Order: sequence, then C-alpha cells, then structure tokens
Amino acid sequence: MSSKKLEKKLQAIINLQAKQIALLNEEIVLLKEKIGLLENKKNSNNSHIPPSQDVNRLKKNQSLRQPTDKKVGGQPGHEGTTLECRSVVDETVKHIPETCNCCGCNLSNNIETLVSTRQLLDIPTIVLNCIEHQVYKKQCSCGHTTTASFPQYVAKPVQYGPNVESLIGYLHARQHLPYARAKEFLNDVMGLPISTGGIHNILQRIAQKAMPMYNAIKEKIEQASSIGADETGVNINGKTHWAWTWQNDKLTYIVCAASRGFKTIKETFEHGLPNATLIHDRWPCHFQTNAKAHQICSAHLLRELNYITELYKDKCIWAKEFKALLLDAINLKKELNTADYYYSNIKRDALFKRLEQSLLYTIDEDHKKGKTLQKKLLAKQECILYFLLQSNVAPDNNGSER
Repeated sequence: MSSKKLEKKLQAIINLQAKQIALLNEEIVLLKEKIGLLENKKNSNNSHIPPSQDVNRLKKNQSLRQPTDKKVGGQPGHEGTTLECRSVVDETVKHIPETCNCCGCNLSNNIETLVSTRQLLDIPTIVLNCIEHQVYKKQCSCGHTTTASFPQYVAKPVQYGPNVESLIGYLHARQHLPYARAKEFLNDVMGLPISTGGIHNILQRIAQKAMPMYNAIKEKIEQASSIGADETGVNINGKTHWAWTWQNDKLTYIVCAASRGFKTIKETFEHGLPNATLIHDRWPCHFQTNAKAHQICSAHLLRELNYITELYKDKCIWAKEFKALLLDAINLKKELNTADYYYSNIKRDALFKRLEQSLLYTIDEDHKKGKTLQKKLLAKQECILYFLLQSNVAPDNNGSER
C-alpha cells in the first residue's frame, strides 16, 4: 500500500474517532446532568412539591429558616398555658374522714376543717336531647280560631337541631373528617343516629346558608389591594381537581375546579383583580390575570435556588448570591415602617442595583438550570422586589399555601 493511501486511510480513521469522541462527550454531559438530577431530587424545600410528596425526611440544614441568637423553646415574655382553678364550680365532692386512722374512733359527730382542694375538669355524660315543639290553637270570643306556628327551623315532623348541624359543619370544614368517620363519631360518642346521607344533606343545607357570605368574601377580595394566590391538587372521586385560593390577612376565598388553567381564573374573576398586587409562584396563568402589579413569591424562589445549589454542589455562584439578595430584601422589609415607602432608601436602592447586576451575570454554561431560571426572572424583573415598594405587599404567598 502506498504511503498516500495509508495516510488517507489513517486520516479517515482519525476523523471517525473524532466524531465518536464528540458524541461520547455530549453523552457524558447529558449523563452527568441526569445523575445530578437523580442524586438531588426535588422536595418541598427546594421546589413547589408539597411536603406530603417528600420521599424521605429533609436534611436538617435545608430549611429556609435562618439561624438566630435565640435559644430553643419559648422566648421571654411568651405567655404559657396551664390549667387554673376556677372560682365557680358545677359540682362539689367532699372527702371527709369517718374514722380516726390512728385509734379507729368514729369521727361522724366531729366538726371537719377544709384542708385543700383540687379541681377535675371533665366532660359531662353526653345524652341526646329531644325537644318536642307543640302547636296549639285558641278560639277568640269573636269566634275566630288562631293557631300558632312552628318556628321556621322546625320544618319536619322529626329532624336534627341547629346544634347538630353546626357540629357536623365544624367536623367537616375544620377537622376535615370524611363522612364515614364523622358518622362513626356522632353514632358512638354523641349517641346520634345519623347516616352518611344525612350528613351530606346537612352539609348541603349549610353550604346554601353560607352562600351570601361566600359571595360577600369574593366581592371584598375583588376590591382588595394585595392578594396571595395559589392552587393545590385535591382528589375528588379518584380524579385530580384544584383548590384555588385567593387570600390576604383578612379574607380567604377558595374555589374547587377541575382545571388548573386560566379558565378557572376567568370564570371566577371575569375582570381580573385590577386593584390588587397579586402574589404568586410564577404559575403562568397567574401572570395572565389582570392585576395592578405582580409579586413573585420569594419563598418559592428560595426553594428553587436551594435546588440549583444542591444540584451543582455549591458551584453555581449566581444561585448562592441571588439567594443572599432575596434574604437581605426580606430582612429589609421587616425593618421598614409605613413612612419609609414614600421616601428614597439607600438600602433599598442598593438591593435593586444588585438585582439588576445579578440578572445580567454570566452563568457557567454547565449550570443550565441556573441559566434557565435567570432568563425567566429577567423577563419578570419588576415582579421580584416589588414588595419593597409597597407596605401592604408581602414577599411571599405562604398564607395562600397554608
């Protein structure tokens, strides 16, 4: 074989190997990324995943709560709770000795002296109370007969009273007891002969009674200046639905819907929330909501930054610095009083400058998750620290999640 042919053959082999090496390098990068994702799975502390879906317990150092110089436990000035003796008692049980425990003499005729008291707080025996309503009639001297009427809430020959309805509403809405367990409690503890169907009917009546208040809450929410929004998956008859929440410190409005899209928001608030700053977790349909302004939930961002930091083994400098920026902003929020929002503030101005620089920072190409998050935040820059411009806007929507 001539030297030219040999050279050509070797060159072809080299070119082939170069292509194979390039492909293998690409595959190695992808595999490393997959390994990183497997080794650093998302959980409730570094993503939007709820705590109920965490596979294992979180590491102790993963909490968003920052350490302080305070000791563990109750703080000075904290009001404790303990059982206290009552001045008015319902029943008194006297324990008087009848015989001398030394010589055995009868002490029945001796005068006793009170030494000490102890009080026992207990629940009285629960007995079902049956109240019979009777309607009478009377005839007047004019010849007319007048018949009394049953109260409006006594509409059937036999029915459950308002206290029973209130208790069922409480067990369902506040204690979240399923129908079967509520029935078991009412049957076994209260001695109340009620079925799951009866519980369902009572809850339907309570819901109808509550509708005027429910609608009034919605009207107040539409007029509010600051609203936190969130949506949480719930299982209804084996199918995933969504509990949508709009709330602030005074009001909470919840809608259950099959859709997690903008359709639900549009059906609930036809004209949006034009008077409000809407605080949310960057779910796209929230940005579609017509609002005065939007505030991205800082708690969600901190969890995402935690995940990126874990994924790249603390090597993504941008994630660490952006987390520090958010924490500094949250701490500044705690320092500001109402008057501070109307004047220039050096610390606040510095934070906005840091934000601008951070969103333009060049992130390492290997830190793709960081670059992706940075790009998304750059498009919504005005929504990151908006809470520093308005006294009534919170930095997170934790209230909605709760």
